[in-house]
Amino acid sequence: MRTIDWRDDRVVAVDQTRLPRELVVVEIDTVEGLIDAIKRLVVRGAPALGAAGALGVALAVRLSPGDPAMVAAAATAIRQARPTAVNLAWGVDRALSRLDEGGDAVVAEALAVLEEDVACNRALGERGAAWLAERVAGPVAVQTHCNAGALACVEWGTALGVVRALHERGALRHVYAAETRPLLQGARLTVWELAQMGVPHTLVVDSASATVLARGLADAVVVGADRVTANGDVINKVGTYPLALAAAQAGVPMVVAAPESTIDLSTPTGKDVEIEVRGADELTRWGGVEVAPAGTGTLNFAFDVTPAAFVTAIVTERRVILPAAGGRPDDA
Repeated sequence: MRTIDWRDDRVVAVDQTRLPRELVVVEIDTVEGLIDAIKRLVVRGAPALGAAGALGVALAVRLSPGDPAMVAAAATAIRQARPTAVNLAWGVDRALSRLDEGGDAVVAEALAVLEEDVACNRALGERGAAWLAERVAGPVAVQTHCNAGALACVEWGTALGVVRALHERGALRHVYAAETRPLLQGARLTVWELAQMGVPHTLVVDSASATVLARGLADAVVVGADRVTANGDVINKVGTYPLALAAAQAGVPMVVAAPESTIDLSTPTGKDVEIEVRGADELTRWGGVEVAPAGTGTLNFAFDVTPAAFVTAIVTERRVILPAAGGRPDDA
């Protein structure tokens, strides 16, 4: 099953807010409905957002044939649904680039984004597994954060694509998955995916991830990314930065698995990226129950910035970049 797809001129997607309790596929037939799904994290994960952006433009041309101004306005609204993950705007721009050729060309480009995502994530998964297997003696134990599996992509996964490839090689010992704010995406989604794969795993609270590394329980950190800037800074789910600091202290590699589409050479550093801040209810309420006093102020960052100096390797479908050793995404 694909996380997001195109069927009968509609977007179909797994509703990720309802996992692991139930696996529900929703049909989205309006641009407004797609934007709402993106904002509510029904659809989330950088590569999946790229697909959503492209499919959103395809949806717009089907709903407003012969009206390029309406399609352009819809594309702008989709781009603005979530500001931090560069793939969303990238997907929109890919599909929109063929608007002058007509609606069928836009849909064809959006479908190409889907197919390319599957192929590139399989390739980066294999590349990342090979890179780790060369540097870690014996089966690898991995610490991961958030969800960067098939649910964050069209299929396969980025960080969990590396995990999957290690598992298939017989080179994976264990995965420690952090629960991950917001919405416990590690606990709800990553653990669900690991169980589906038959991978041995343990769930830990975010604040224990550093202790997992300090105790020598994990040989490497493997995470995804929502944006990689020109200097190699990595923007990923909040909690990644302290995990990178802990990895440096423990002397284990900090590996970022992300497709080339996540690399944003137009943004110089992580300081130049708008970091999404989400609503207070995600902190002060859980399951409809108040867990903090009424009126409590919150600062609910969805992402953080890991400086390039703390990133051992960025693995894409085409290459391995070594930021901590001076490598940059814009190197020829």
